[in-house]
Formats: sequence, C-alpha cells, structure tokens
Amino acid sequence: MYSLNDLFIPDSWLYLVVFLFGVIIGSFLNVYIYRFHTGKSLAGHSHCLSCGTRLTWYELFPLLSYLGLRGRCRTCNCRITPRYFLVELMTGLLFALSLTLTKELWWLLLLCLTMSVLVVITVYDFYHFIIPDALTFALTVLAGLILTYKYTLVVFNLEQIFWSVVTALGASGFFLLLWLVSKGQWLGFGDVKLAFPLGLLVGPAAVFSFVVVSFWVGAAISLSILGWGRMKRGKASLHLPSRDLTMKSAVPFAPFLIISCLIILFTNFNALDLFSFI
Repeated sequence: MYSLNDLFIPDSWLYLVVFLFGVIIGSFLNVYIYRFHTGKSLAGHSHCLSCGTRLTWYELFPLLSYLGLRGRCRTCNCRITPRYFLVELMTGLLFALSLTLTKELWWLLLLCLTMSVLVVITVYDFYHFIIPDALTFALTVLAGLILTYKYTLVVFNLEQIFWSVVTALGASGFFLLLWLVSKGQWLGFGDVKLAFPLGLLVGPAAVFSFVVVSFWVGAAISLSILGWGRMKRGKASLHLPSRDLTMKSAVPFAPFLIISCLIILFTNFNALDLFSFI
C-alpha cells in the first residue's frame, strides 16, 4: 500500500496540496453540475451565462478569479452566482479533511471521489429537488469500495462489512417507512435510496447517530431559513420568492443527510453519548 507519509512532505504542505487539488476538482464539478442532464458536452468552452462571452484563461482560476472579479462578469458586469466559489471552496475543504481520515493513497483517492459525488448531489438536489439515480449508484459503488478496502486490505474484518450493509439497509428502511407514511410528503424516494450508501460510509456503530443528526441539521437549517425570511421580508435586497416561506415549504432533504454523514465521518460524533449524559 502506498502512503503519502512516504513522500516526507510536511503535513502543512500536504494539506495545502490536497486542498488546492480539491479546489481544481471543484471547478470541474461546477461545469459538470451545470451541464448534467442538459445534453451539453463537458468539453465546451466556459462562457458567461448572461452575455455568452468566452472566458479567458485568467478568468478561470478557481477561487481567485471569482474574488478578483468581485463576483461579476468582466464583460457585462452581470452578477456571477456565488455557487461557483462555494463549490470550489467546499470541495477543497472536504479533500483536505479526507486527509485526516487516512494517508493511504488509494483509500484517500476513493474518499476524494466520494466527496466529489457528495458535493454534486448536494448542489443538484438543492437546485432541482431530485437526486439522479446515476449519482446514487456511483456513491454506492464508491462506498462499497471504501468498505472493502478498509476491511480486507487495511484490517481484515468481513463481519464488519456484513453489519455495515445490514445497518445501512436499516437506515434506508427507516426513511422508506417515513416516505410511505407521509406518502412522499416528508422526503423523496431519492433520499431513501441515498441513505444506503451514506449508511455504509458511517459504519454500523454510527448509523443511529447519522439518522438522528440528519433531523437535527434539517431542523436547524430550516428554522434558520424560515426565521431569516421572516426577518427580512419586504426588503428588496433579499430577493425572496413570491410565495413566503412557511413550515410547509418544501426543502431538499439530501443536503441534511450528507451534512450528517460528514459530521459523523470527521468528528466520530455519537448521539447516544448525549442521551446517556441526559
């Protein structure tokens, strides 16, 4: 097995290199998200979505170009959505955080690929309220590969693989029950399918925490958005939709599931510890 420790690079530089690599991948993910299911080729030149002007090389630097242009097109001065900056930054940070989990090269590459898919699913569901099956399938394959690599090559434990699959099915089954009871009103069937690979990633000991934290995150974010919307209602700077946000407004659930999964992965948070403390 190849380890990044064999490169004898200081950790600070290693994290910086992985972060910058993630930022570059995030720039590609922006293109992929925009052109996914549109029939447009990924090989096309980047251009301003407002005036159609082809972007020059110095307008394509991840993070820096957005900051240098102050979030506006150099030609028509049209505002550029901050999504591009946030996706690049988020991907870079997730790649760097993956380095805290392992420095084994192939395991790290699998984690980075997984983080890339999670970013795409989060953004796509946020904008379109749907999780493409192709992305869920890709995530399931990557989670399976990580599980296999971890418990066959790093530590041999086939029983852990078995229980990971069982508990991931349990998490998915729980969300399936909610989907059936609510007749699809509380969450979409795509969320039910997404819970399985996310359950594989967190492992059997953390599936309960994964489910619980997803609802905590969902409640916290939803109430924050609702409160912000009510506080800023009527102010032109907010650009609220024509229909006011209410407790019955639909919100994408996949980002909550993914945030919960990431919290568990990077912090080993255990919700049962809170209940035992109480």
